[in-house]
Order: sequence, then structure tokens, then C-alpha cells
Amino acid sequence: MSLFWRIFGLNALVLGTATALLLWAPVTVSVPVLLTEAVILVGGLAVMLVANAALLRWGLAPLGRLTKLMATVDLLRPGQRLPVPGGGGGPGGGRGGGGPGGGRGGEVTELIRTFNAMLDRLEHERATSSARVLLAQEAERRRIAQELHDEVGQSMTAILLVLGRAADDADGPLREELRQAQEITRDSLDEVRRLVRRLRPGVLEDLGLVSALTSLTEDFAVHTGLYVARRFDTDLPALDPETELVLYRVAQESLTNAARHADARRVEVGLRRAGRAVVLEIADDGRGIEAAREGAGIRGMRERALLAGATLNLTSTPGSGTRIRLITPVPRKS
Repeated sequence: MSLFWRIFGLNALVLGTATALLLWAPVTVSVPVLLTEAVILVGGLAVMLVANAALLRWGLAPLGRLTKLMATVDLLRPGQRLPVPGGGGGPGGGRGGGGPGGGRGGEVTELIRTFNAMLDRLEHERATSSARVLLAQEAERRRIAQELHDEVGQSMTAILLVLGRAADDADGPLREELRQAQEITRDSLDEVRRLVRRLRPGVLEDLGLVSALTSLTEDFAVHTGLYVARRFDTDLPALDPETELVLYRVAQESLTNAARHADARRVEVGLRRAGRAVVLEIADDGRGIEAAREGAGIRGMRERALLAGATLNLTSTPGSGTRIRLITPVPRKS
């Protein structure tokens, strides 16, 4: 039954009931209207309005759930769907749940099916476009890291050598100033090398994910002064390079957020196997965040999770720290 005929039928039911009561009930209307008659008429009108409102709310409930989902849907949290009335619910179980009205058809059912199909298409297109953007971003990072290593790094190394020779030949105060310039240049070169490692984690390509995360956390602890506890399983399954890069970047961004915004003293980083998935967890003891205030860093992590088909969960309570969990499926062997 279409939405028009359902609403028409509900109203006809209420009006027909009221007409039947007027025809067969022992009620008359005087002129002028008596107080008892007015009370009966007003009471009957109130009953009609309440009954009509209840029936319309029941009939239009799927549209209310659809409106709520449309206002809150987030493409970075895939799987939000509405159940189709009469069975055949969409993937993900749907937000708002089922309810009375199973078997409803017509425009409402078709609207929900179309909306779920639209979400499928948008999520696929968002994942595809995000993958292109992130791959281009990684290529640009590699190019910048290569230029920093080849151009800036070599130039600063040459400057170090020149300063060293000049300091050896200089006398007195000039030698001390040249030594200070040499130390400043050496510190700058170390910083450039650290930036190169952040832009292009060569250890990830050479030694694997566990070694790369170990190096990342050690470097993070040295430069921030935070205590980092590591818990890495030794029996992790083989992952493709793109998935390993996603795990590494999420850990990198989580540690950066903990250092910049969390005001934490301790960070725990865990990597473990859970059935057909690899779980990365980063937890700090900082001040926590509010989900409604997720910044660009967390949104970027959700983009990367889509690239690997992973699920990113963030739990945080103000004053109790933040825990980020990335659940990454293990690719099946062909």
C-alpha cells in the first residue's frame, strides 16, 4: 500500500468511527448547545485527534528513522543502514532498529532501499577517492624525503666538513664559535634525518612492521620524554605493504596526538593477533577528548582505516585518557 493510501485509510478509519458513534449513539445536539453536549463533543474530538496522531506516528515511523539516519550518517563510519520494513534489512543492522510495521511496502520501503543503496555507493566512492588521495600523499612524502636526504642532507654534511676544517685551522675565540656552529649544524642534520624517517619509514620496508613500530616508539620517547610501553605479539600474520603502512601511520598519528594534545605521561602501544585480524591499540593517560570534537588527525586516521578495510574505534573520557583501536582484517591467501 502506498503512503498516500495508508494515510487516507488511517484518517478514514478515525472519521468513520466518529460518524458511527454520532449515528448510533443516543446523543443529541440542542440549539443552543448544552454544557454536557459540548463536553461530549469536545471529548470526542480530542479522542479523534489523539487516535489519528497515534496512527500517523505508527505509519510514518520509518520516515522518522530515515530522517535521523540522514542527519547523523558519517561516511567514515561505514555500515550504517536502516532495516527494510518486512525483512531484508540492509547491511550493518541499521541505526534506529526495527519496530512495529513489519510488512509495510510502497514508497517507504522503496525509499529506504534507495537510501541504503545510495550509502553503499557513496561509501564505495569515498573509499576509492580516499585511496587515491592517500596513495598520492605517500608518493609526495617519499619524494620530499628523498630530496631532503639527497639535497639538504648532503649539503649540511658538506657544511659540517668545511666547518670542521675551518675550526682546525682557526685560533682562539674563532675556533670556539666555529665549533658551536658545527654543533648547531649537526643538530639540524639530525633533525632533517628524523623528518626523513617520519616522511618515509625505510625501516618499515626493510625490517617489517614490528621493527618499524619499535623504532617509532623509541624515537617518540626520546624526543617527548613520555614513557612508552610496548606489547607486540611475535606470531603476527603476513600483511601486505599497504596495510602495514596504514597501521604505521595510525600509530604515528596517535602518538603525535598524545604528545601534542593529551597532556599524557604514559602511552601504551600494542599490536596483537585476534583471529583473522590484527589489532593495533594506542592508549594514553591524558585528559581525553570529546567524540564531537574529533580533529583532522583522527579524521585522517579514519580515512586510512577505510583504505585497509579496517575499523577504527576511539574511546575517550575527559580526564581518563584516550584509547584508539584499529582492527585490520588479514588478507586471505589465494
